Amino acid sequence: MRIAVGADHAGYRLKQRLVRVLEEEGHQIDDRGTFSEDSVDYPDFAAAVASEVASGDAELGLLVCGTGIGVGIAANKVDGIRAATCNDLFTARKSREHNDANILTVGSRVVGSGLAEDIVRTFFATDFEAGRHQRRVGKIHLLE
Repeated sequence: MRIAVGADHAGYRLKQRLVRVLEEEGHQIDDRGTFSEDSVDYPDFAAAVASEVASGDAELGLLVCGTGIGVGIAANKVDGIRAATCNDLFTARKSREHNDANILTVGSRVVGSGLAEDIVRTFFATDFEAGRHQRRVGKIHLLE
């Protein structure tokens, strides 16, 4: 699977670790930055990842900032994006199964790196259940 990833300075170290996990799982990574811990503006990286996912150039995306919230809010401004902030395995699984989330956001200051790795594995291994959930996801699209 082709996955677009991005982070701000607060998420840089965790992004690097999660990229290794995704590569070990056999995914192709398109790293949209940042590439250091120098201060940057998280909406720039959220927009880059969200645009890539919305265009279909990447199947799914991963964004990391201090809380996962800022990048999620920014990514969700892009039509076709359903970014979900997940800080546990249950929400990671359900965001894919029920909401067809196409971008995972994680907070580097909220979850430890071990849990973040498990969240990433869960999110990217889970499929959308469709069925009754498809109608609801369709209603989300109507809001755009």
